[in-house]
Amino acid sequence: MQNSDILLQTLKQITNLEAHEEQLFLDAFKPYKLKKNEHFLQATEVCTKLGFLCKGLVRYYVFRNDEEATLEFTKEGEFVADYGSFISKEPSIQNIQALEDCEFLVIDYDKLQELYKISKNANLLGRIIIEHRFIIMVNQLLTVHRYNPEDRYRYFLEHYKDLTQRIPQYLIASYVGVKPQSLSRIRKRIY
Repeated sequence: MQNSDILLQTLKQITNLEAHEEQLFLDAFKPYKLKKNEHFLQATEVCTKLGFLCKGLVRYYVFRNDEEATLEFTKEGEFVADYGSFISKEPSIQNIQALEDCEFLVIDYDKLQELYKISKNANLLGRIIIEHRFIIMVNQLLTVHRYNPEDRYRYFLEHYKDLTQRIPQYLIASYVGVKPQSLSRIRKRIY
Protein backbone atom coordinates (compact mmCIF):
# COMPACT_ATOMS: atom_id res chain seq x y z
CA MET A 1 0.00 0.00 0.00
CA GLN A 2 1.33 3.43 -0.91
CA ASN A 3 1.86 6.07 1.77
CA SER A 4 -0.86 8.28 0.29
CA ASP A 5 -3.31 5.37 0.54
CA ILE A 6 -2.40 4.85 4.21
CA LEU A 7 -3.07 8.55 4.92
CA LEU A 8 -6.42 8.54 3.13
CA GLN A 9 -7.48 5.29 4.82
CA THR A 10 -6.71 6.81 8.23
CA LEU A 11 -8.54 10.06 7.46
CA LYS A 12 -11.58 8.15 6.15
CA GLN A 13 -11.80 6.27 9.45
CA ILE A 14 -12.42 9.65 11.08
CA THR A 15 -14.86 11.19 8.59
CA ASN A 16 -16.14 10.87 5.05
CA LEU A 17 -14.07 12.85 2.60
CA GLU A 18 -15.42 14.02 -0.70
CA ALA A 19 -13.33 13.08 -3.76
CA HIS A 20 -12.02 16.62 -4.26
CA GLU A 21 -11.04 16.77 -0.56
CA GLU A 22 -9.03 13.57 -0.91
CA GLN A 23 -7.03 15.22 -3.67
CA LEU A 24 -6.57 18.38 -1.57
CA PHE A 25 -5.02 16.30 1.23
CA LEU A 26 -2.84 14.33 -1.17
CA ASP A 27 -1.56 17.55 -2.73
CA ALA A 28 -0.93 19.20 0.67
CA PHE A 29 1.08 16.38 2.31
CA LYS A 30 4.63 15.87 1.01
CA PRO A 31 6.96 12.85 1.47
CA TYR A 32 9.61 13.12 4.18
CA LYS A 33 12.07 10.45 5.34
CA LEU A 34 14.27 9.96 8.37
CA LYS A 35 16.95 7.38 9.02
CA LYS A 36 17.07 5.56 12.35
CA ASN A 37 18.24 7.89 15.16
CA GLU A 38 17.65 11.09 13.15
CA HIS A 39 15.33 13.71 14.61
CA PHE A 40 11.99 14.91 13.32
CA LEU A 41 12.33 17.72 15.88
CA GLN A 42 14.95 18.75 18.41
CA ALA A 43 14.47 20.81 21.54
CA THR A 44 14.87 24.57 20.98
CA GLU A 45 13.63 24.27 17.38
CA VAL A 46 10.17 25.44 16.34
CA CYS A 47 8.04 22.56 15.10
CA THR A 48 7.30 23.63 11.52
CA LYS A 49 5.65 20.46 10.25
CA LEU A 50 2.93 18.01 11.17
CA GLY A 51 3.79 14.50 10.08
CA PHE A 52 1.71 11.45 9.35
CA LEU A 53 3.88 8.40 10.06
CA CYS A 54 3.43 5.88 7.24
CA LYS A 55 6.29 3.56 8.17
CA GLY A 56 8.50 3.34 11.25
CA LEU A 57 8.49 4.29 14.90
CA VAL A 58 9.41 7.47 16.79
CA ARG A 59 9.81 8.46 20.39
CA TYR A 60 9.24 11.76 22.16
CA TYR A 61 11.75 12.59 24.87
CA VAL A 62 13.04 15.42 27.03
CA PHE A 63 16.14 15.87 29.15
CA ARG A 64 15.59 15.64 32.90
CA ASN A 65 18.61 15.95 35.20
CA ASP A 66 20.88 15.55 32.15
CA GLU A 67 19.26 12.20 31.28
CA GLU A 68 16.82 11.37 28.52
CA ALA A 69 13.27 10.79 29.74
CA THR A 70 11.06 9.12 27.13
CA LEU A 71 7.52 10.51 27.12
CA GLU A 72 5.80 8.39 24.47
CA PHE A 73 6.09 6.37 21.28
CA THR A 74 4.26 6.88 18.00
CA LYS A 75 3.91 4.23 15.30
CA GLU A 76 2.59 3.89 11.77
CA GLY A 77 -0.82 5.40 11.10
CA GLU A 78 -0.45 8.16 13.70
CA PHE A 79 0.37 11.86 13.55
CA VAL A 80 3.66 13.27 14.82
CA ALA A 81 4.41 16.82 16.00
CA ASP A 82 4.96 18.94 19.05
CA TYR A 83 1.52 20.51 18.70
CA GLY A 84 2.21 23.25 21.22
CA SER A 85 5.24 24.43 19.28
CA PHE A 86 3.53 23.86 15.91
CA ILE A 87 0.57 26.06 16.82
CA SER A 88 2.33 28.73 18.91
CA LYS A 89 5.47 28.84 16.71
CA GLU A 90 7.56 28.84 19.88
CA PRO A 91 10.62 26.63 20.46
CA SER A 92 9.92 23.08 21.57
CA ILE A 93 11.27 21.51 24.73
CA GLN A 94 10.77 18.03 23.26
CA ASN A 95 12.81 15.90 20.91
CA ILE A 96 11.18 13.54 18.42
CA GLN A 97 13.56 10.83 17.25
CA ALA A 98 13.23 8.02 14.72
CA LEU A 99 13.73 4.61 16.33
CA GLU A 100 13.59 2.99 12.90
CA ASP A 101 13.91 4.26 9.36
CA CYS A 102 10.73 6.32 8.91
CA GLU A 103 8.56 7.50 6.06
CA PHE A 104 6.19 10.39 6.67
CA LEU A 105 3.80 12.57 4.79
CA VAL A 106 4.17 16.10 6.19
CA ILE A 107 2.31 19.38 5.98
CA ASP A 108 3.45 22.80 7.18
CA TYR A 109 1.38 25.16 9.31
CA ASP A 110 0.36 27.55 6.51
CA LYS A 111 -0.71 24.74 4.19
CA LEU A 112 -2.77 23.20 7.03
CA GLN A 113 -4.50 26.53 7.65
CA GLU A 114 -5.26 26.74 3.94
CA LEU A 115 -6.79 23.24 4.06
CA TYR A 116 -8.97 24.33 6.98
CA LYS A 117 -10.34 27.18 4.84
CA ILE A 118 -11.09 25.23 1.66
CA SER A 119 -12.18 21.81 2.94
CA LYS A 120 -15.37 21.44 4.95
CA ASN A 121 -14.02 18.27 6.63
CA ALA A 122 -10.49 19.49 7.37
CA ASN A 123 -11.49 21.33 10.57
CA LEU A 124 -13.33 18.26 11.84
CA LEU A 125 -10.30 16.06 11.10
CA GLY A 126 -7.96 18.53 12.78
CA ARG A 127 -10.12 18.72 15.88
CA ILE A 128 -10.47 14.95 16.24
CA ILE A 129 -6.75 14.35 15.70
CA ILE A 130 -5.84 17.01 18.28
CA GLU A 131 -8.38 15.57 20.75
CA HIS A 132 -6.85 12.12 20.31
CA ARG A 133 -3.32 13.51 20.90
CA PHE A 134 -4.59 15.45 23.93
CA ILE A 135 -5.96 12.27 25.50
CA ILE A 136 -2.65 10.48 24.94
CA MET A 137 -0.73 13.35 26.56
CA VAL A 138 -3.06 13.58 29.56
CA ASN A 139 -2.92 9.82 30.13
CA GLN A 140 0.87 9.88 29.97
CA LEU A 141 1.01 12.75 32.45
CA LEU A 142 -1.36 10.94 34.80
CA THR A 143 0.68 7.73 34.72
CA VAL A 144 3.76 9.64 35.83
CA HIS A 145 1.94 11.14 38.82
CA ARG A 146 -0.43 8.31 39.75
CA TYR A 147 1.51 5.11 39.15
CA ASN A 148 4.61 3.53 40.58
CA PRO A 149 7.17 2.14 38.10
CA GLU A 150 5.63 -1.34 38.05
CA ASP A 151 2.21 0.07 37.24
CA ARG A 152 3.74 2.33 34.56
CA TYR A 153 5.31 -0.76 32.99
CA ARG A 154 1.93 -2.49 33.02
CA TYR A 155 0.48 0.64 31.37
CA PHE A 156 3.20 0.44 28.74
CA LEU A 157 2.38 -3.22 28.07
CA GLU A 158 -1.31 -2.43 27.79
CA HIS A 159 -0.92 0.56 25.45
CA TYR A 160 2.18 -0.40 23.45
CA LYS A 161 2.06 -4.23 23.49
CA ASP A 162 2.53 -4.39 19.71
CA LEU A 163 5.77 -2.40 20.06
CA THR A 164 7.58 -4.32 22.81
CA GLN A 165 9.80 -6.15 20.30
CA ARG A 166 10.58 -2.96 18.38
CA ILE A 167 11.66 -0.76 21.30
CA PRO A 168 15.01 -1.36 23.07
CA GLN A 169 14.67 -2.22 26.76
CA TYR A 170 16.67 0.82 27.87
CA LEU A 171 14.09 3.09 26.18
CA ILE A 172 11.23 1.19 27.80
CA ALA A 173 13.03 1.74 31.11
CA SER A 174 13.31 5.45 30.28
CA TYR A 175 9.57 5.56 29.55
CA VAL A 176 8.78 3.79 32.83
CA GLY A 177 11.16 6.13 34.68
CA VAL A 178 13.66 3.56 35.98
CA LYS A 179 17.15 2.28 35.19
CA PRO A 180 17.35 -0.79 32.91
CA GLN A 181 18.34 -3.03 35.87
CA SER A 182 15.20 -1.99 37.74
CA LEU A 183 13.09 -2.72 34.68
CA SER A 184 14.56 -6.23 34.59
CA ARG A 185 13.45 -6.78 38.20
CA ILE A 186 9.96 -5.42 37.43
CA ARG A 187 9.66 -7.74 34.43
CA LYS A 188 10.68 -10.74 36.56
CA ARG A 189 8.05 -9.91 39.17
CA ILE A 190 5.33 -9.54 36.51
CA TYR A 191 6.23 -12.70 34.61
